[in-house]
Amino acid sequence: MNAIIFDMDGLMFDTGKVFVKAWDYAGEKMGIGKAGYMTKKTLGMNILMSKNIWLSEFGEQYNEQELRKYTKEFLTEYYKTNKVPVKKGLYTLLKYLKDKKYKLAVASSSPRWEVENHLNGAQIFEYFDVIICGDMIYKSKPEPEVYLKACELLKEEPEECFALEDSKNGLLSAHRAGCKPIMVPDLWQPDKEIEKILYRKFIDLKEVKDYFKKQN
Repeated sequence: MNAIIFDMDGLMFDTGKVFVKAWDYAGEKMGIGKAGYMTKKTLGMNILMSKNIWLSEFGEQYNEQELRKYTKEFLTEYYKTNKVPVKKGLYTLLKYLKDKKYKLAVASSSPRWEVENHLNGAQIFEYFDVIICGDMIYKSKPEPEVYLKACELLKEEPEECFALEDSKNGLLSAHRAGCKPIMVPDLWQPDKEIEKILYRKFIDLKEVKDYFKKQN
């Protein structure tokens, strides 16, 4: 195995609570009320791919452009004075993998401006050889495109890549691409469907590092 592909939200960064606040803000601005609870219903998806879920919940009151606008408005202001906490074990895992010459990539459903903001803020941007974001592909998770693109740019076959994920949609995306899905749960625990496709499951990123260390 030559490469490790990282999800971002919920895997490297504890962004769940921030998105609850952002969508509460956006929902009130849109006139549909606090919508932070939608984070759990759309885990791993970008706004485009989750459109049908939003329409099912709010009908004609839902406006995708307004959701994008007010979400970005909230997050832009929030990130001016706040940094999102990194997940336990992230720094030691990245350092270990780089020292062992693994190729590293990010495959995120979030837009590029947000991904770059988080990676730069945590001073880990330089660890990654490839960064694929939600606004760089046509079909977001659970479709496999983001992982297939990451593998293509890494110049590795999907079966030679591990995928670190926390959400159902992300794990399905990685599996459908042919990668080996490793789960580190955040807001959601695997159901029977996901348990069947998991390569491994760990409590945190420190455990992930310990696993790779034993393999080398």
